[in-house]
Amino acid sequence: MPTILGSGEHRYRVVENWAKLPDAWNLTDVASVAVDSKDRIHVFNRGAHPMVVLDREGNFIRSWGEGLFSRAHGLHIDADDNLYCTDDGDHTVRKCSADGKVLLTIGIPNKPAPFMSGEPFHRCTHTALSPKGEIYVSDGYGNACVHKYTPDGKLIKTWGEPGTDPGQFNIVHNIVTDQDGWVYVADRENHRVQVFDGNGKYEAQWNNLHRPCALHCCGGKAPNFIIGELGPGMPVNRKVPNLGPRLSIVDAKGKRIARLGGENGPGSRPANSSRRTASRWIRRATSMSAKSASPTGRPAFRKRRCRPSSAWCAACRSWKEFEAAGLGQEIRA
Repeated sequence: MPTILGSGEHRYRVVENWAKLPDAWNLTDVASVAVDSKDRIHVFNRGAHPMVVLDREGNFIRSWGEGLFSRAHGLHIDADDNLYCTDDGDHTVRKCSADGKVLLTIGIPNKPAPFMSGEPFHRCTHTALSPKGEIYVSDGYGNACVHKYTPDGKLIKTWGEPGTDPGQFNIVHNIVTDQDGWVYVADRENHRVQVFDGNGKYEAQWNNLHRPCALHCCGGKAPNFIIGELGPGMPVNRKVPNLGPRLSIVDAKGKRIARLGGENGPGSRPANSSRRTASRWIRRATSMSAKSASPTGRPAFRKRRCRPSSAWCAACRSWKEFEAAGLGQEIRA
């Protein structure tokens, strides 16, 4: 029996083994997924082939980006099918054509700004575009701010600082905009999404979330949003249910409409699901009440060190602790 997630009008069937990759290929960590105007799915990942392109049925089309990216993190596709690829490993945003030609680079590769300086970039995480084509960059792990650029990459302004007050951030992990120009920021470790006008003026925040890390605006007037939430990251609460990882669907005011997964905690699965997990396969969610849907997310844990350093980043430490607790074998099964 297939696994069904969600409720009401938002029910989705999990399709196992959807991605049909060439022999001996794997995706490793999938950092971000985006769909273009031709329904091609672009999978930005941390494997040997950073950008894998699949059709709607999961058939392999091509790959590109080999040797270009240091550590995939964020992906946004504009109306002309240009890709904005955020690389938190070399502190850049690259605008690329659909076939992988670099059209614009923002940031200096491998030259991060000073830690928490507010200057771009120190491990930037994602991008979004205003209705006028201005570029917003969330920044990120080594900063606590949002940068706004002209379409050709000139800095307009920066807002944000570390903290928990309105307009402050604790890991600025993702960013989206709507057709009216509102800016939505996943403030991950403050467990909220903050809403700003196009110039960074604080307007509202959405709460009752757990470590929101992925954001998708479904488009149109008064759009719905899909929020990817990470599960617990500390040993003391790792097995607590109802905290994720999960997807939440909310309306334009942040009111929850539906929730997909997360009831049983990380590394767990519903009784009728396969032992294959999202860390090994891309799973396509197909709506049972509509023809298609494109919720996106990313794995919560990593197995390898993210850089040659004696210090482990938070994600790596989480995986190390996860392995020590004897749970790593199950999630890779």
